[in-house]
Amino acid sequence: MSDPATRPDPPNLDAVTPHPAPAAPSLDPATLRRRLADRLRSTGAARTAPVDAALGEVPRHLFLPNVPIEQAYSDQPVATKHDAAGAAISAASEPTIVTTMLEQLGVEPGHRILEIGAGTGYNAALLAHLTGDHGHVTTMDVDEDIVTAARAHLAAAGVGNVTVRLGDGALGHPDAAPYDRIIATVGAWDLPVTWRRQLAPGGRIVVPLRLRGSIARSIAFERDEDDGWVSRSSHLCTFMPLRGIADDARRNLPLTPDATVAVETHHDQQVDPALAGALDHPASTIWTGVTFTGSESFEWLDLWLACMMDNAISRMPVRLAAVDAGLVAPQFGWGSMAVIDAADLAYLTLRPVHDSGRYEVGLVGHGPNADQLAQTASAQVQAWDRDHRASTVDFQLRPTHSAPAETPPSGTTRFTFARPGAQLVITWRQP
Repeated sequence: MSDPATRPDPPNLDAVTPHPAPAAPSLDPATLRRRLADRLRSTGAARTAPVDAALGEVPRHLFLPNVPIEQAYSDQPVATKHDAAGAAISAASEPTIVTTMLEQLGVEPGHRILEIGAGTGYNAALLAHLTGDHGHVTTMDVDEDIVTAARAHLAAAGVGNVTVRLGDGALGHPDAAPYDRIIATVGAWDLPVTWRRQLAPGGRIVVPLRLRGSIARSIAFERDEDDGWVSRSSHLCTFMPLRGIADDARRNLPLTPDATVAVETHHDQQVDPALAGALDHPASTIWTGVTFTGSESFEWLDLWLACMMDNAISRMPVRLAAVDAGLVAPQFGWGSMAVIDAADLAYLTLRPVHDSGRYEVGLVGHGPNADQLAQTASAQVQAWDRDHRASTVDFQLRPTHSAPAETPPSGTTRFTFARPGAQLVITWRQP
């Protein structure tokens, strides 16, 4: 037997055997469109035949003429307009959430639909396909250039049953009311009374509603018998906020001089300028004993913390340079969810649990009193895991003048938060 060190190398078959060149990926729009529709059906985002058909037939690339066609048919958002500071203020949403919201809306042939946030016009084209020739879509945007572009895109795609209006979406469009369906493709803090009044009896509104802090869900609301609104479904989402009279602006507060770490804040949160120096304090970490698999969503834990923590919960976007420098150990590649209080910060982190495929949740605190903040948040992570990990959650908007809700039954936890025109009620129900 020859010595392993001197054994001759096996022949390189790849060097002597001809191979056909790999086929280039198809850039045919119809093929790419069908591939995207199939992917959305396989993930469960597209559940009904009409939505699947709309995805397979409406040419998304005509609504994104300035991006490569393969990007137009990727399951990714595409920013289409930025403000003076470079922040995106309009985008073509990720097809997964677009599809999810179409399924929530439940459009039927002949429906009259109001869309808040015209964007590129693609969503309106999908709605037009769903409602058909006997229905109509009115879509609105606050920016004239966006309205002009949406009209051009719809014309290029041959979509005729859509009217694009310039105006403040929070006011709706009463001239074409009532609508069978209303959908907002921008984030909202409340359900404007104008939308409620312009909805036909038996209608449905789907809105990306910001609940507390950075937590928002796309919620399908229908009117109940007490002149309130009850959720029929909800899904995690992130949308750019409404601009105009119902503006719900958010602000990123830098936690480092180069803004490689920041915390997202909203008007319903108390923000102390001293928070900007939180990372100047050494980190302290608490491990909770609560674990997740790599595929589990943190959305319900995040919502629980948003409900329970006095100052809600915020996104903490992080750039790779801050991770490489050892400044932070975020939960995900984009960053972490975090709680803030005065000059203190505590953000979620993870560590693998041996070879189990599970990850333990921890809290990393920075600030003069961050230990206490991290301990409080840690206790709530454990409470959620113990009492509400298997809970279902529903949402209501009740009139501000309505009688107080009845005492919730055993196994139910209810939170009530004020809105300008209603009370937002979030109810957790144990199985």
